[in-house]
Amino acid sequence: MRAVLDSKVVATKLLALVGNPNVGKSVVFGNLTGRYVTVSNYPGTTVDVSRGAGWFAGEQVQIVDTPGILSLFPKSEDERVTRDLLLRERPWTVIQVADAKNLARSLLVTLELGRLGIPMVLALNMSDEARQRGIEIDAPRLSKILGVPVVETVATTKEGMAELRRAVSSARVPSVREDLLAEAAEALDRVVNCLPVPVPAREFVAESLLYGDATVWKPIVQVSESVEREGARCMTVSSSASKRFARPIRFLILDSRQQKAREIAAEVVQVTGATGSTWAQAFGRLSMRPWPGYLIAAGALYILYQFVGVFAAQTLVDIFENVLFGKILNPAVIRLTDFLVPVPFLREMIVGPYGLFTMAVTYALALILPIVTCFFLFFGILEDSGYLPRLAIMLDRAFRTMGLNGKAVLPMILGLGCDTMATLTTRVLDSRKEKIIVSLLLTLSVPCSAQLGAMLGMTAGLSWKVLAIWFCVVAGTMVLVGWGAARILPGVRSPFLMEIPPIRIPQAKNLYKKIRARLGWYLREAVPLFLLATFVLFVMDKTGMLVLAREAAQPIVQGILGLPAAAADSFIIGFLRRDYGAAGFFMLAQNGLMDPRQTTVALVVITLFMPCVAHFLMTIKERGLFPALAISAFVFAFSIAVGGLLNLVLKSGLIGV
Repeated sequence: MRAVLDSKVVATKLLALVGNPNVGKSVVFGNLTGRYVTVSNYPGTTVDVSRGAGWFAGEQVQIVDTPGILSLFPKSEDERVTRDLLLRERPWTVIQVADAKNLARSLLVTLELGRLGIPMVLALNMSDEARQRGIEIDAPRLSKILGVPVVETVATTKEGMAELRRAVSSARVPSVREDLLAEAAEALDRVVNCLPVPVPAREFVAESLLYGDATVWKPIVQVSESVEREGARCMTVSSSASKRFARPIRFLILDSRQQKAREIAAEVVQVTGATGSTWAQAFGRLSMRPWPGYLIAAGALYILYQFVGVFAAQTLVDIFENVLFGKILNPAVIRLTDFLVPVPFLREMIVGPYGLFTMAVTYALALILPIVTCFFLFFGILEDSGYLPRLAIMLDRAFRTMGLNGKAVLPMILGLGCDTMATLTTRVLDSRKEKIIVSLLLTLSVPCSAQLGAMLGMTAGLSWKVLAIWFCVVAGTMVLVGWGAARILPGVRSPFLMEIPPIRIPQAKNLYKKIRARLGWYLREAVPLFLLATFVLFVMDKTGMLVLAREAAQPIVQGILGLPAAAADSFIIGFLRRDYGAAGFFMLAQNGLMDPRQTTVALVVITLFMPCVAHFLMTIKERGLFPALAISAFVFAFSIAVGGLLNLVLKSGLIGV
C-alpha cells in the first residue's frame, strides 16, 4: 500500500471517515493511508482536517478524516465542518467508524448518513472490547437490515482492515429509514418538493431547513449557484411547515430515529455476559466519581506539569538551549556566517541579538520544540488511554463559573508550559465564545513555565505573603475576568457532551504517528511566526523604535507602578520573550534594586501583562486581527490598573509584605 499522493496520479475520488468522537477514526485513517499526509484547517474554520491517500482496487483515492460528531445536524463547529464537507465535496464513499460497544448511538449517525444519499460502509471498531464485555453483534444480519457492508474491526491491531478495504468496492446507500409520524413525513415531503433540482442530499437539506438551520445553504450554494435564488422561498415553506407542530419537529424526528436505532440494535446485539471487571474498568469508574476522581485528576495534572512544565521546559530546554544551540550550533552558524556573509547588516540579521537563527530558530527549536513534543506525547497518552474525557468531566464544574466547560482544562494547563502553543489547543473547544474567553485568560493570567520559574526565584528570601498576594490576585483576576467575559460576549456555553471510551493501554505506534503529524504541523505553521516576529524586532532595533518604546514606558513604570526606571526594559523585553522579561526583573531583585513591595507589584504585573510577540501573532492567526488587538489592549490596560491599585494598597500599609 502506498500512502503518499503519487505525483503522476491524480486522486479524483474522495473517501470520508465519519463517526462519533473517540471511536478510533484516526487509527483507521492511519491504517488506510499509512501516514498523516496533511493536517490543515477546513476553509473558513479553525477545525483541523487530516487528508491522506490510499489504494483501493488498484485506484488511488483521497481519504479525509473528519472531526468526531454526535450528529450531522450541527451544534458545534466540528459537526458543522463534517456536514459541510459531506455536502460540498460529496465523497465517493463514506466509512462510518462505529463503537461496537455502543451500537445504538452509532446507528443514529448511520440513519442520518442515509439521508445524504452517499454510499457507505459501516466499520464496527473496538470489537475486541465489545467481546470482552460479552457483547456479540450479528454483522451479516446488521448488513442486511442497513443495506450496507458491515465489517468488524480492531484498528489498533489492524484486525479487519483488509476486509474493510475490500468492502469499500461494495459500498451502498443505506436503505433503512426511521418510521416518521405521518405529519412529520408530510412536512418533510413539502420542503423536499420545494427544493430546486440541483440540490444534493435533498432529504437531508429539507430536514435541516425544518430545524431552522439556514447554514445548510452555504455548502450547497457553492455546489450550485442557482440554489441561492430559491433559498428564501424554501425557508418560508419550511418555517410554515414546522410551525404546525406544538413540539419542535426536530425532537419528533429524533424520537423516531432513536426508536429505530434501538430496534435495530436489539435485533442484532446479544449480551452473553461480561468477562469480569478488569483493573482498567475499575479505574475508569473511579476516575469519574467525586472521590477519588478529583484526587486522580489532581495527580494527572501534576504529572502533566512536572513532565511538560518542569522536565521539558527546564531540563530539556536547558540542554537544547545552553548545550546544543549555545555551545555547538550557534557558534558554528556564527563562524559560518562571518565567513560567507560579508555585509554587516545581513550578518547581524542572521546571527545578531535579534538574528533569524540566533533568536528565532533557537527560540522555536531549543525553547518551544522540547515543550510541545513532551506535551504532544502526554496529550496522546491521555487521548489513547481514554482518560482525557474523564479529566474534562471532573473539572467541568470549576470552569462553569467562567462560561466554559471541562474541555477548557487542556489549553489552560498547557499554558503553564507555553501560552503560544496553548492558544492553538483552543481548537478543541466548541464555540467561538469559549475560544475567545480562553484566549483572553491565557493572555492575562497564565504564566509560561520559564517565566514562572524566574518569578518564583524572585520570591526567594522574602515573606510568604508575597507569594500569597501574587497567587490570590492572579487567581481572583482570572475568575473575575472569565465571569465578566462570559456575560458580556454574545453566545452561550456549549453543551458538555463527551463520549466516554474505555480505559486502555496506549499503542506506541499510534502515539508515534500522532506526535509526528502534530510536530510536522508545528514546524510548518508555527515556526514561520517566530521568524516573522524576530525580523520585526530586528527592524525596530535598527530604526531606534525600541529606544523610543523604553522612554515612553518609564512614566507608567515609575509613576503608576512605583517600580525603578530600569524595569521599563524588562517590560519591553517581556513582550519579545516572556521569560527574558521575568529574568530581567529577577536580576533587579537579586541586585537589590527592588524592595518587597516593588517585587510584589512586579510579580503581579508581569503575570498579567501582554503576551510575548509569538503569542500575539498566534492569537491573530487563531482568533483574527480585531479580537487579538482587543484582547491585548484590555490586558495591557487591566494589568497596569491592577498593578497600580496593588501599589497603592501596599504603600498605604493595609497589607504588609
